[in-house]
Amino acid sequence: MLKIKNTITLLVVLFVGILNAQEEVIESAIEEGAESPTEEAKDVAVVPMISDSVNSFKRIKIDGVAAVVGDYLILESDIDKTLIDLRNQGVSADDVSRCSLLGKLMEDRLYAHQAVQDSILVADDEVNATSDAQIQQLVTRVGSMEKVLSFYKKNDEESFREELYKINKLRMLSERMQRKIVEEIEITPEEVRQFFNKIPKDQRPVFGSELEIAQIVKKPVAPEEEKQKVVDRLNRIREDILEKGSSFSIKAILNSEDPGSKQNGGYYKIDKQTGFVKEFKDVAFSLNVGEVSEPFETTFGYHIITVEKILGQEREIRHILMIPKVPQRALDASKQELDSIRNQIIGGKYTFAEAALNFSDQKETKFDGGQLRNPADYSARFELTNMDPTFYNQIRNLKDNEISQPILEDDAREGTSFKIMKITNRHDEHEADFSKDYLKIQELAKTQKQADAIAKWMAAHIDETYISVNETNVGCDFANNWIKK
Repeated sequence: MLKIKNTITLLVVLFVGILNAQEEVIESAIEEGAESPTEEAKDVAVVPMISDSVNSFKRIKIDGVAAVVGDYLILESDIDKTLIDLRNQGVSADDVSRCSLLGKLMEDRLYAHQAVQDSILVADDEVNATSDAQIQQLVTRVGSMEKVLSFYKKNDEESFREELYKINKLRMLSERMQRKIVEEIEITPEEVRQFFNKIPKDQRPVFGSELEIAQIVKKPVAPEEEKQKVVDRLNRIREDILEKGSSFSIKAILNSEDPGSKQNGGYYKIDKQTGFVKEFKDVAFSLNVGEVSEPFETTFGYHIITVEKILGQEREIRHILMIPKVPQRALDASKQELDSIRNQIIGGKYTFAEAALNFSDQKETKFDGGQLRNPADYSARFELTNMDPTFYNQIRNLKDNEISQPILEDDAREGTSFKIMKITNRHDEHEADFSKDYLKIQELAKTQKQADAIAKWMAAHIDETYISVNETNVGCDFANNWIKK
């Protein structure tokens, strides 16, 4: 059961990542002087044969429409392009077949079709901002819009943007429909217990070795002249927007240092419970639609915000973040201070937890002894096999209760800092235990409940939606009942 679910999840992740992979493939092809398909070759695709995942290719004639789902067509060329993209990501053709991929494409069209029926909206500005970010990335990587258009065989930027708009609109509608299906699903302790007890003992998941890790962070402060440079830049951007009619979203794509929203033109949808710092939300909820804030400071840097829509208790906003530069002398001072703190802990003057409370600049951890929380489940445990490679390299050679030397951390959003780290507990690989691993089991149970809800939704809406599958694909062994019987 869990293995099947993981396979489905992998397929979903791979498909969502296709557009990003296309950008990398295009960049590589353009840099190597490759040419895009000629007009004569447009009806022919190079497709890997499933029987040989290493070297075997077959040239096939594209057969037109592969399937119809509601108002959406899926072309055979859509499947071919997706297969090629997956192979360029290193995915073996043995792992993903044409039939399974067609099934996934049909699922996405069904989600998008029903989203329109349910009046789930995706703002044009949001779609366009995403397209703007993707185009900006491509142009930055390969050198010019002309090269991008040439590779895509587009005569002008407008037609390219129209095609990208359709791709992004469909993807966003699909994602929002899926979120709507599962957003209110909760799991009770009794449901978790029942889920765990239904798993045969010899099939219970095995959790890998886990570590509990604490850290003390010193964040060097940028001098006032650097802060003023950032404020002046934001004021100039604000002036361009208000007085010259410049696009806030384009300014965000070009200037913002927030990796979480830069590509989407600084876009966020927030309410008062959204986990943003208080200073940010205070400004966001004080603005009227169309206003642009003065530059203001948070722990992340300096921002300007504009409000695009007010939807009851929610706000659709855009922001631009800029982080003042920290000079080398401030970095050196922070490292020396951490060296001193480390020596005092080793010498017994403070425990690690006491030093974190007294000296750490990281508010999220200092009041908990510096203890880090796993963003996946908010527990204190990090499984080694799932750990971020950069994070793993920072602690992999640490022995129990040993304190690391100061480590330089250069975060795109939070800026530069130094930290010292300590492994506070270690848990060996073990079979799932209901009491010790409750949070992990709870997450598995909730994921299974969501998967069941989506399967039920899918079956019901397949029955009531117009669906047609080309006769060349009716022999596919689909996971869903696309061939209505």
